[in-house]
Amino acid sequence: MKLLRYGEEGSEKPGLLDAEGMIRDLSAHVADLGGKGLEPASLAALSKLDIKTLPVVSGNPRLGACVADVGKFICIGLNYSDHAAETGAQVPSEPIIFMKANSAIVGPDDDVLIPRGSEKTDWEVELGVVIGKTAKYVTEADALDYVAGYCVSHDVSERAFQTERKGQWTKGKSCDTFGPIGPWLVTKDEVADPQNLKMWLKVNGQTMQDGSTKTMVFGVANLVSYLSQFMSLHPGDVISTGTPPGVGMGMKPPRYLKAGDVVELGIEGLGSQKQTFKADA
Repeated sequence: MKLLRYGEEGSEKPGLLDAEGMIRDLSAHVADLGGKGLEPASLAALSKLDIKTLPVVSGNPRLGACVADVGKFICIGLNYSDHAAETGAQVPSEPIIFMKANSAIVGPDDDVLIPRGSEKTDWEVELGVVIGKTAKYVTEADALDYVAGYCVSHDVSERAFQTERKGQWTKGKSCDTFGPIGPWLVTKDEVADPQNLKMWLKVNGQTMQDGSTKTMVFGVANLVSYLSQFMSLHPGDVISTGTPPGVGMGMKPPRYLKAGDVVELGIEGLGSQKQTFKADA
């Protein structure tokens, strides 16, 4: 299933995308796509619905973040060997973990705000992993059993805030609107191999990132298992798993986003996003 949330910000309703590309309303069957709504029993019940009987949503509504009420937004740094090389960093021996504030989360096509004082706002297309049941001390062999599905995640970053200011990376990753997720949460049954997905990103029509999850240092199963050794993962938590090469910071000279730039990004089978970058008031 391709699950989604549609409607005005703060008033989104649950829905799904049918085979003809139409949005069908799920409000009568699930309160929202987060927490218990993503647990195996809930997804199993949704999968048994006769899609043709679900109400068609008319028009072209705004799409919200594909997961509601995200508890933890966990990110993995330098998780692609070719991205580590372009930034001059060593490939880590263990996953680099940082948190992105869930207040950064927005819809896949919402405007992204360049924060006050920013001169180094950057792009990063990433595979998002959505947890479907509580995971604690899980093995790598069993880890994918705890995944509800996958989505496109844009880990927008302010590099000066991230690396040149004192402290950790979080403040360069958590600015308002720096976490578009969606358009869909694609359930794991539709993703044969999360380690074999093409991913891309364009700035003003120019391809900047053209990679694949094949070059991840730590794969999805490894990450879910690893994280569960340190914290319980709960339904609706999102893991953003790192980016392939082609970010602005890695260019010579570096290139960063400015007001008016349009960024498009997507992952094979998971849909695409499009954002206009604007200066924050």
